[in-house]
Amino acid sequence: MTLEVEALEQDEQVAPADERRLRPRIIRAVLIALLVFLVGPYFLILLYRIDFVRPVSTLMLADLATFQGYDRRWVDFEDISPNVVRAVMMSEDGQYCNHGGVDWTQLQSVIDDALAGEATRGASTIPMQTAKNLFLWNGRSFVRKGLELPLALVLDAVWPKERTMEVYLNIAEWGPGIYGIEAAARYHFKTSAAKLSRQQAALLAVSLPNPIDRVASKPGPGLKRLAGVVDRRARASGDYITCLYD
Repeated sequence: MTLEVEALEQDEQVAPADERRLRPRIIRAVLIALLVFLVGPYFLILLYRIDFVRPVSTLMLADLATFQGYDRRWVDFEDISPNVVRAVMMSEDGQYCNHGGVDWTQLQSVIDDALAGEATRGASTIPMQTAKNLFLWNGRSFVRKGLELPLALVLDAVWPKERTMEVYLNIAEWGPGIYGIEAAARYHFKTSAAKLSRQQAALLAVSLPNPIDRVASKPGPGLKRLAGVVDRRARASGDYITCLYD
C-alpha cells in the first residue's frame, strides 16, 4: 500500500513539471502562427507582383477546404474587355488612378458619418478589396479593416495599377463558386471576358457587392437601373482611367 501511495505522489510531481515544459511550447507556437498571419501577406504581395503568378483568394481556399470546389479561369489584363474594367472601376472605385491604395477623403467621410450616428456607405478601394480577398475574411469589423489598410497601401506601392486590376478581376466572386471575370462571363452570359458588352459589364459590376443575391444574368428593375448609371459613368470615364489605358 505504501508503494502505491509513493508512486501516486511521484506521478503528481511529474505531471506539473510536464505541463510547465509544455506551456512555453504552446505559447511559442501561437506567437509564431500570429507572426506568420501578420507578416506573411507582405511577403506574398512581393510574390504576387510576378506576372505569371496566379493568386487565389481566401474564399477560394475555403471552398477547397470544404470540398465544394470552384470555377476560376485566369485571364490576362489584355484579354479582359475594357467595358468590364471601366464599369468595375466606376462602380467600385472611381478614384482608383488617383489614390495610393486608400481613398482617405472617402474614408474620413465614412468615419464622420459613423461618429454622427448616420448610415455609412462603403469606402473600400479596389486595392483594399484585393487585399481583403487575398489575405483576410468577409464581414465588417474594425480588426479586419485595421489589417486591410496597411496591406492595401503596400500592395498599391508594389504593384502597378494594371496588375492590381488584373488580380482583382480574377479573384472577385460573381456567384456561388464562380470566381474571376472569365468564369463569370461564361456562367452568366455564355461568352468570354474579352467579348462582354457594355450592358453585360455594367450588370457584372453592380452585382459585385453581393453576387449571391444580385444575379447579373437575372437582374431585377433595381439592378438594371444601377447598371444603367454605371454604364453612363463608364462611358464618361476617360479622364479617370488613364492609369490603365492611354
